[in-house]
Amino acid sequence: MKSLRNSVQLIGRLGKDPEVKEFGDKKKATFSIATSDSYKNNKGEKIEDTQWHNLVIWGKLAGVAEKYLKKGAEVAVEGKLVHRAYETEKGEKKFFTEINVNDLVMLGKKQAE
Repeated sequence: MKSLRNSVQLIGRLGKDPEVKEFGDKKKATFSIATSDSYKNNKGEKIEDTQWHNLVIWGKLAGVAEKYLKKGAEVAVEGKLVHRAYETEKGEKKFFTEINVNDLVMLGKKQAE
């Protein structure tokens, strides 16, 4: 059960093309995906709820994301939730939550390159 302690699995669509940076021989890809859920409110109206999730991928998988993932692509990801905090130049404290991706599966039709 150790693997369940901090495990996130999501299926969603990319909001934009991955942003890739290189640090020596290691790559880092960042992008966000949207997940949607719907429910009926107390008046019986259907409500769509879309959540955006920030993703980070390192290493060879970042290269795969860079080469094959584009805005609108549907993906399944597995990773862990990470919270970070930093201070701006103005002294404001900012908090950021992201998912460090361990595994990625491309879903849907192959997109034209």
